[in-house]
Amino acid sequence: MFDIILYQPQIPPNTGNIIRLCANSGARLHLIEPLGFHLDEKSCRRAGLDYHELATVSRWPDLDSYLASQKPLNLWAITKFGATRFDQADVKTGDALLFGNEQNGLPDAIKSRITTKNQLFLPMQNGSRSLNLSNAVAICLYEAWRHHDFIGA
Repeated sequence: MFDIILYQPQIPPNTGNIIRLCANSGARLHLIEPLGFHLDEKSCRRAGLDYHELATVSRWPDLDSYLASQKPLNLWAITKFGATRFDQADVKTGDALLFGNEQNGLPDAIKSRITTKNQLFLPMQNGSRSLNLSNAVAICLYEAWRHHDFIGA
């Protein structure tokens, strides 16, 4: 399947929605620290993160630790400033989709490490600021999965 990487997520309900999405799609979720919330049992329940036990969720101290350990085939950055529309990317099983946090997106230092063709964008109306993080993850994940005929479903 696919890896979903959240770079320093800040809003617990967004991460909770994404955990639930991963539990239902078979994607693996990777959280790059620092997180803007706690993942203890009480905090998880309160924030709707209680699907945590049904999904594969890993925490990493930084993106390099994730990359060294997991070695995704391709790393795709989803950014408002991407060069390729998300549905035109040839996302393969074993690839990773990287999303920035809700407040700042992906830092330039991270984006600069990813080839331009692997920086994807979601179309929006002119003047729109951004999509909700959990919505963006859902759109991209399901489109990638659709390209593989929803394997495993």
